[in-house]
Amino acid sequence: MPVTKTAKRALRSSAKKTIINKSILKSLEVALRKAKKLKSKENVLKAISLADRAAKKKVMHKNKSARIKSQLAKLLPKASKKK
Repeated sequence: MPVTKTAKRALRSSAKKTIINKSILKSLEVALRKAKKLKSKENVLKAISLADRAAKKKVMHKNKSARIKSQLAKLLPKASKKK
């Protein structure tokens, strides 16, 4: 257990951040499962958005987010080029 006043405050802050970070990661995991299973455009884009948000908030490393987004981009239908 923390002894000093600062350590107690840090413990409270850490506990709050842990709960928030876990909820962000859990929602990303659910979105990833849904996107990989259904492969619809809106599900894939939502998962990409959540991956970006997690990287922005430093819940996950930016390279991991980029790797996830790359895998999800492969699930999107190819855009047809018109001339």
